[in-house]
Amino acid sequence: MRPPAQFARLQRRHKLLAASFAAVVVAPVLLAGLYLYAIANDQFASRVGFSVRREEAGSAVEMLGGIAQLSGSSSSDTDILYEYIRSEAMVRAINARIDLMTVFANPGDPVFSIGSDARIEQMLAFWKRMVDVFYDSSAGLIEIRVLAFDPEDAQQIATAIADESSKMINQLSAIAREDATRYAREDLDQAVASLKEARSAITQFRVRSQIVDPQANVQGRMGILNNLQERLASAMIELDMLAKDDPRRGELQQRIDVIRGRIADERSEFGRAEQENPDNLANLINEYESLTVDQAFAEKRYLTALATYDAAVAEAQRKSRYLAIHIPPTRAETSEYPRRFVILSALAGLLFVAWSIMAMIYYSLRDRR
Repeated sequence: MRPPAQFARLQRRHKLLAASFAAVVVAPVLLAGLYLYAIANDQFASRVGFSVRREEAGSAVEMLGGIAQLSGSSSSDTDILYEYIRSEAMVRAINARIDLMTVFANPGDPVFSIGSDARIEQMLAFWKRMVDVFYDSSAGLIEIRVLAFDPEDAQQIATAIADESSKMINQLSAIAREDATRYAREDLDQAVASLKEARSAITQFRVRSQIVDPQANVQGRMGILNNLQERLASAMIELDMLAKDDPRRGELQQRIDVIRGRIADERSEFGRAEQENPDNLANLINEYESLTVDQAFAEKRYLTALATYDAAVAEAQRKSRYLAIHIPPTRAETSEYPRRFVILSALAGLLFVAWSIMAMIYYSLRDRR
């Protein structure tokens, strides 16, 4: 019979392999576990969810029928908001409301906290660690998870993020309204200026000529001229009825001459040449009619521009954006982070893989000798 096999003795290489395993895998995992469970502070999560919505009111007929439409989210605005939440501008805005250095600094936990002398670049990098933004581009939904060492601080930061996001959407909506109404507003301003200029020209004309309405003045003069014509005809008939040797003929003839002189004076006011009297009635009427045409055109242009501007404002307001919060900022009651077991498991797995690779490389090199 063959003698029984003896137990294999541990060779020097086996001891080195075990020592390397302890140094590369066991020791770091133990140190990490000691830090995670004895030193690292608990972190509390607050969650908030929202989306950018756009309300489009229907026409007047639809409104009477009680029909209103809520459109889907605006993907471009949501993309902007996603980048804004992760930007330095958001960090500065939140830091102006909440002292982030006080919230995130923890001298007893240097790994999971930020240093008290951190710059804005370091603050932004730490912000991205503590604030996770989840964006569902297909549905246009944004959900944010905020971590802090105190549940109230986490909730306050989540609330501040929602407020600043709402301000950003309001600014984008205001800019869109301004762009939509800018040209209509410029056209309206020009129409108002033209109307004021036309009315001012008529006022200056009335002050200079001392005539409110030349047309009414003409009608008054025509009434005087017609009256003189009637009186002249009556006097001439009366003269023809008198005998040639009647002593009243001289007085009547004098009256006829005076009436004819007045008629000639009145007629001259209508046709006197402009070089003799630039302010004669015919020229005044022509100037006044030109001014009234300019005013009528300016009024029509103003009404058209006003209607266009009102339509542009209504269209801009019809497409206004707003932030719809579907998950209000939550307040944690228990600590979920840091996930100690997950961190230790991942660390142990990575170290074991690294140690295994180093061991295989060592044995491969040894076997080639």
